Amino acid sequence: MDQLEQAVAADPQAHTEAATILRWHRMLAESQAALERAEDRLVAALQTQHDVDDPTMDLARAVDRAVTARDGRASVVRWLLDPDALGKKDYETEPRRRRPGPAVATSPPPGLGAPASSTSPAAVRR
Repeated sequence: MDQLEQAVAADPQAHTEAATILRWHRMLAESQAALERAEDRLVAALQTQHDVDDPTMDLARAVDRAVTARDGRASVVRWLLDPDALGKKDYETEPRRRRPGPAVATSPPPGLGAPASSTSPAAVRR
């Protein structure tokens, strides 16, 4: 990581992809540190009580949010590092996987269509 940071610092324009990876990796490290702090606060609160009270449940929810943030950032880092990740390939060069033919025609559900007017089918039937 140190060598990558030095290369990006020397010429950020030449290493834009690496700069993006480094930025997300730093955010991942920050999220991990925040998670560890939240877990430490929760463990400390749980060690001092027999029943879980509302403030302790708030700490547990903070741990849950920290895990979610950390996992999301880890997913981004994994995606950035994977050259074969979905969305990274040039779809113009891949064969089309769409079904041939037109899409199936649909109509809006009853009551959600255009407002009734004198030319609407409902008005004609009356």
